Amino acid sequence: MRKQIPNIITSLNLLCGCVAIIFAVSGDLISATFFAFAGIFLDFFDGLVARLLHAQSQVGLQLDSLADVVTSGVVPGIVMVQLLSQAFTGANMEITTLFKDSLSQSSWIHFMPFTGLLIAVASGYRLAKFNVDTSQKTIFIGLPTPANTLLILSIPLILNFQATPALKTFVLDPWFLIALTLLSCVLLNAKLPLFGLKFKTWNFKDNALRYVFLMVSVLLLAFVKFMAIPIVIFLYILVSLLWKPKY
Repeated sequence: MRKQIPNIITSLNLLCGCVAIIFAVSGDLISATFFAFAGIFLDFFDGLVARLLHAQSQVGLQLDSLADVVTSGVVPGIVMVQLLSQAFTGANMEITTLFKDSLSQSSWIHFMPFTGLLIAVASGYRLAKFNVDTSQKTIFIGLPTPANTLLILSIPLILNFQATPALKTFVLDPWFLIALTLLSCVLLNAKLPLFGLKFKTWNFKDNALRYVFLMVSVLLLAFVKFMAIPIVIFLYILVSLLWKPKY
C-alpha cells in the first residue's frame, strides 16, 4: 500500500483535471481554474513523496505524464478556446454549442477560437519528449506544462477579480490571445534550459535557488495577487536564462 501512495496523489491530479474539463467545457472558467490549480498542487508533490517512500516506478512515471496531459494540457487548451470565443463573439458558451455554431457559419472567423486547442497538442508533444529525454532529470528543456497552465489560467482570474476596463479590452483582444497561444506552444517545446522546480530533498543548500524563487513568488502573489502569476512565469524564464542551468 505504501508504494501506491504517490500513484494515488497522481490519480487525484488526474481526477482534478477531469473535473476542470467539465467546468471549462460548460464555460465556468473560474471553477475549472481552481480544480486545475489543485491538480498542479498535487503534481508538485507526487514525485517528492515517491522519493521519500522509495516508491518510484515506471507506472508512476507514465501515470504522471498522462495526468499532466489532462490537467496541464487539455484544460488550458479548452480554457483558451473559451477565452477566444469570448473575444470573437462576446460570450462564453458550451464547447458543443460553439462548435455547432461554427459549422453553421460560412466565415472562417467562427473557427478561430479552436486555435486554443493547439495548447493541448503542444503540451502532449512536450510531455512525450520529456518521457524519452534523459537530459531532463534535474532541469527542464522548454517551459513545463504546469507552468504554462498557470500562465493561461491566470487570465480568467485576472479578468474576473482584478481587470480594469482598459486591461480587459487589451486581454480580450482576439489577436493578443492568439499570439499568446502560439507563444505558449513555442515555449513548451523550445530548446530552452530551465531550472527544475521539483524538490528531491528539503535541504536549503541544494535548493537555494528554488527556495528564493518560491519566496519571491509568494511575495508577488501577496501584493499583486493574480496578476503576479504571469510575472512569476516570465521571471522563471528570465532567471533560468541568466543562471543557465546545465543539461
